[in-house]
Amino acid sequence: MASSGEEPRSGSPGRAGTGTEPSQTADAAQLDTAEDFEVLEGEEEDLSELPPLEDVGRPPAPPREDSQPGGGEAAEDPQEWLDVLGSGLLKKKTLVPGQGVDTRPRKGQDVTVRLKATLEDGSVVEENPALTFRLGDCDVLQALDLCVQLLEMGETALIMSDAKYCYGAQGRSPDVPPNADLTLEVELLAARDAPDLELLSGKEKIELANRKRERGNFFYQQADYVLAINSYDIALKVIGSSSKVDFSPDEEAELLDVKVKCLNNLAASQLKLDHYEAALKSCNLVLEHQPGNIKALFRKGKVLAQQGEYREAIPILKAALKLEPSNKTIHAELSKLVKKHADQKNVETEMYRKMLGNPSAAGAPGKCKDKLPWSIPWKWLFGATAIALGGVALSVVIAARN
Repeated sequence: MASSGEEPRSGSPGRAGTGTEPSQTADAAQLDTAEDFEVLEGEEEDLSELPPLEDVGRPPAPPREDSQPGGGEAAEDPQEWLDVLGSGLLKKKTLVPGQGVDTRPRKGQDVTVRLKATLEDGSVVEENPALTFRLGDCDVLQALDLCVQLLEMGETALIMSDAKYCYGAQGRSPDVPPNADLTLEVELLAARDAPDLELLSGKEKIELANRKRERGNFFYQQADYVLAINSYDIALKVIGSSSKVDFSPDEEAELLDVKVKCLNNLAASQLKLDHYEAALKSCNLVLEHQPGNIKALFRKGKVLAQQGEYREAIPILKAALKLEPSNKTIHAELSKLVKKHADQKNVETEMYRKMLGNPSAAGAPGKCKDKLPWSIPWKWLFGATAIALGGVALSVVIAARN
């Protein structure tokens, strides 16, 4: 293959999706790396499907039974649940109050939390005394990313989350079963501004971009293609950001390799969402850097085929097959497109016949050579007509001279 990648594997609630990609086979190469090669992002992707987060205050608690008469408003109950999204699927309650609303972290900051995650039966599936992540980048479970934005510095909270905002229908082998709800105990320890991308070294920028790409791979495996696109897009922004630091040639080459992987996976995610124009742009960006990238060629052919552009798709798939003649997946896709293209041409031919008023007789044998005895070829008829008209014109000219 022209490019290699990494196969995401399930990870922890803190950082899921790290790992290395298995070697690619001749007939079923992997994405860079999230999906089967067979089926498998211009405008910016619409990420409006991300769950909304309203920074609402806690509703006032009902009056306590032991409150003093005429004592004014009752204090907030620290044990009261807050319905974060209004759907009942993600709830938070304070166990230990923090230092005030003004100390809540902001999106884009790097936060550090203490985390303990348990299943409904009390089984502990994750414990991390100091988990650090970029808030708002979906680098961690959605339940954690959404709720930490509501924590005050020093606050300890309990979060009850539906599986939708954790590991979903896939689960996490071997300890988190599919569709498992999780309870998270979280303490906000620190929040600081993220480092300036322009000041990152080549190594730091590569590591950051790879973390975002691996997170995108995790979401791809979870079939959450919108969030996968979001992570790949963040990785590409990191790579494309300007820098005040000089990089070595090796670092430049490695950044380009990560960029190509992100673009390839971006195209795969966009294909899943039927965003064909965006996927085509992503493929073309890969091919600008690596004209012989088989995955980009294959995916571009798939996009054009989905748009019914068989004439353009076939030579692209032939180019991919020439680079890897033993790839059965490309063989199968190319054969399918050739057949579709032939069917399309037959339909167009029949349509032209009808437009010319000469529809083919239903049920007539395709190779019948019988002709009526009085049938005259068109070219003879045309020639005879031309001679007759010429004769008439000549007669008129002679008569005029006389």
